[in-house]
Amino acid sequence: MADRCERCGTALGRYVPPGACPACRAGGTVPAAPGPRLAPAVWLWSDPAAAAALSSRDLAVILRAYRAANGLSQEALAALLGYSKSYVALIESRRRTPADVSGRRHIARALGLPFHLLGVTDPDDADFAALVHFGDSVIRLAEIARQSGRAVEAVNELWPVAARLEARAAEGRLERDTLLLLASARLALGVSLGTVLPEERLTGAAVWTGKALLLARRLDDSPFLAHALRMHGNELRKAGRLPAAVARLEHAAAVSSDPAGRGSALALLARTSGDAGMADTFGAAVDGCRRALDSGAEHGMLLNPYSLREIHARGLLALGRPVDALRALHTGSAGEPAAPQWRVIEAVTTGEVLAATGDRDGSAEALRAAIATAEQRRLPHQLQRAIRAARRGGLASVADDGFAALRRLRGLLAPAA
Repeated sequence: MADRCERCGTALGRYVPPGACPACRAGGTVPAAPGPRLAPAVWLWSDPAAAAALSSRDLAVILRAYRAANGLSQEALAALLGYSKSYVALIESRRRTPADVSGRRHIARALGLPFHLLGVTDPDDADFAALVHFGDSVIRLAEIARQSGRAVEAVNELWPVAARLEARAAEGRLERDTLLLLASARLALGVSLGTVLPEERLTGAAVWTGKALLLARRLDDSPFLAHALRMHGNELRKAGRLPAAVARLEHAAAVSSDPAGRGSALALLARTSGDAGMADTFGAAVDGCRRALDSGAEHGMLLNPYSLREIHARGLLALGRPVDALRALHTGSAGEPAAPQWRVIEAVTTGEVLAATGDRDGSAEALRAAIATAEQRRLPHQLQRAIRAARRGGLASVADDGFAALRRLRGLLAPAA
């Protein structure tokens, strides 16, 4: 079928070309940022003074602001535009104004300016405007898909939107509001890739969330900055960059203005500091999460009793306290997980804890359940966790089951020929 991936059968998004879906391609090689690298002009839109010049739609003001932002003389700007220095000086002093459409389009194209700011249209504007109009909805729906265990579908919807925005940004043709959409698309794509990629490819997910954080630091939006710090920190953790991850997550907790956001940052900090062997930081972060839950903070993917139980047990195990980890797993009722993948995550942790405390049969049962669900949900790095746990616990047949499931999944996610 033309509207489904030829490898896995997943429905393709409206902007995805026929063939293999982006998630299947990503399984073998993490997709690089499409198009050329961001041109320096793209940063112009994130500077308040330059943004004010652009919003004036006054060509003289815009040219002066562009020169100031890029350190250009009138002569250098004239060479860039193919004009004489005297003509640029006349435009900047408002004694001459290009009145013809082709002249204004030439200036916009040469400087990477949005065409409409100079009072002209671009043949591509209507199509791009439609993408921008629906882009926020696509990102929100993709996030819902990821959180409900359909991360592959999320990648397939996000990739073409992010690609189009990246291409536009590379031309320097994004305004401040659209830059926030680009940052959101980068972040959502990175997190979704971090769910479906195997461990050896997880650096690619951190690259995308890092690209989002670069923009978030320049945009005056504190809640989004806190969110970007949380997500980038978590992807750095998964990629094995623990000190950098701790730094991002501590920053996220510090700048989060709402209890739920701060609690989510602390949950991720607890997981990361436990993996890093930072016992004091781990204990303080777990206590902070509990206080947030006790205060009535809104539950989410990370800040909820189910996730906190797994995070606490996993950290205790990493800190060499398997008996305490087992006790944490059996303490109270944690309710239902916020997302289906958390059942897999907890099953692997349970298998690790049981193996560490000598319960081989219980460990094998938990890890086999994790392997089956991880393959079904297309979660390769959870399969890799289960395999490691089985090998450490001396469960050779369980490890073999995990390797077989991972081979099947790798075959499905391999790049199309």
